[in-house]
Amino acid sequence: MEKPFAITLDVGSSLANKTGSWRTYRPVYVDRLPPCNHACPAGENIQGWLFHAESGDYEQAWRALVQDNPMPAVMGRVCYHPCESSCNRGNLDQSVGINAVERFLGDQAIRLGWSFDPPASDSGKQVLVVGAGPSGLSAAYHLARLGHRVTIHEAGPMAGGMMRFGIPKYRLPRAVLEAEIQRILDLGVTLRLNTKVANIEETMREGQFDAAFLAVGAHIAKRAYIPAGEAAHLLDAMQVLRGMEGEEQPLLGRRVVVYGGGNTALDVARTAKRLGATDSIIVYRRTREKMPAHDFEVEEALQEGILIKWLSTIKNMSDEGTLTVEKMALDEKGFPQPTGEVETLEADSLVLALGQDVDLSLLNDVPGLEIRDGVVQVGENMMTGRPGIFAGGDMVPSERTVTVAIGHGKKAARHIDAWLRGVVHEPAPKHDLATPERLNTWYYDDAPKQVQPTLDLIRRQSTFDEVVGGLDEGNALFEARRCLSCGNCFECDNCYGVCPDNAIVKLGPGLRFAVNYDYCKGCGICNAECPCGAIVMVPEAI
Repeated sequence: MEKPFAITLDVGSSLANKTGSWRTYRPVYVDRLPPCNHACPAGENIQGWLFHAESGDYEQAWRALVQDNPMPAVMGRVCYHPCESSCNRGNLDQSVGINAVERFLGDQAIRLGWSFDPPASDSGKQVLVVGAGPSGLSAAYHLARLGHRVTIHEAGPMAGGMMRFGIPKYRLPRAVLEAEIQRILDLGVTLRLNTKVANIEETMREGQFDAAFLAVGAHIAKRAYIPAGEAAHLLDAMQVLRGMEGEEQPLLGRRVVVYGGGNTALDVARTAKRLGATDSIIVYRRTREKMPAHDFEVEEALQEGILIKWLSTIKNMSDEGTLTVEKMALDEKGFPQPTGEVETLEADSLVLALGQDVDLSLLNDVPGLEIRDGVVQVGENMMTGRPGIFAGGDMVPSERTVTVAIGHGKKAARHIDAWLRGVVHEPAPKHDLATPERLNTWYYDDAPKQVQPTLDLIRRQSTFDEVVGGLDEGNALFEARRCLSCGNCFECDNCYGVCPDNAIVKLGPGLRFAVNYDYCKGCGICNAECPCGAIVMVPEAI
């Protein structure tokens, strides 16, 4: 018996079923730039490593993370996480705890002894890095991975720079810092401690270096003229914090006053409390709203009993330790002005925390180098006006944070590598930003952000134990899974399920989807229902 005409046709061979001819718009899969990636000063592919973390493959997540940042356990503790402020999940409930997951991955790597992938083949080029702080260590890591021989000259007795001498142990345990530094050195990086570079060009000639990256930290405390008696105990913040790394802790006394309003002022006041001060007082000339310190650090300090005198300035300090403090008042433009009204404070020590400068003496008489407002001017490629000498971190115009410094080290390394090879490094073009209106957040369940444990107040005031704890594996996995995968397909199968024409084709795990345009009518349902905004409708070519 002859089969009916319809069932003798091969599947998809009927021109009448090829509905793509009706289409005026077609769906196209795109990749957008997640706002977390866009906001990260270190240039991490945050969404990329979160993807591995949410599947429970923590080592692969760590390896994706360290492509950009070699110190995740450090960064997970000291970064002020602008990525979380930009996270689209914050419009749904709370931002993803990116920083906490990063710390978890970093701690896992230390605990389990994960090491970096071996570097590329030896290029034969030698690069000098001046300074073993976050920017210098980052540059050394990336340069070594690219196959260059790297030597770090560090003026101090220990590596770490401002991570060691500017961040207290209760925020960054030294065992964590040491482990992540050692892993960088294990790549073959040479570290020379107690080796101050007095003249960069002379050092480069003597060592036969092909290029140099300058990453000297801001270790010189700014001073303010405060009349003080000869017996007055007047110190700067860097003296105190640097002294905490020695065998003998600084003697500050029972009543300590800190003058300043930045994070360093808070660090010193909290350190004084842990050293036994009964009264640790911060004097700041403006209001809390204008304080440059991060609000969560102010809260932690207040919880620990730190007192803050707002709208106040210190006029002088007597031999007996009596401070004269003048009250300020805001004018019509919001700027503090002296009132003439004074009060006195008794203090065993006055610590000035008014900011830091960089020692630029190693650059004296270097031709072509421009120094303006105490920092070195560099181009887009991080190179100074002297060919072959690059700079980053505290030495250049930028925000002074560990994360920014690590980002500078990576960026400079890529440009140094290109310069040594006689080419120009061209960063990959960035995709359009995955903004909130491009997402369909109703597809995501409410999921509360996991709270990191904190040390009890008694121990916070009397020991240098770490204040903020880390997530355990269960919490870290939950937190990673809160990621919305903004702007990038995560193979949820939504488009595949809602297409009325079965025009969406699965390409296999990790390969995403394709559209069979012979059968796609361009109805746009896939676009409307994509949770992460990874499909756009474009006009059909005529």
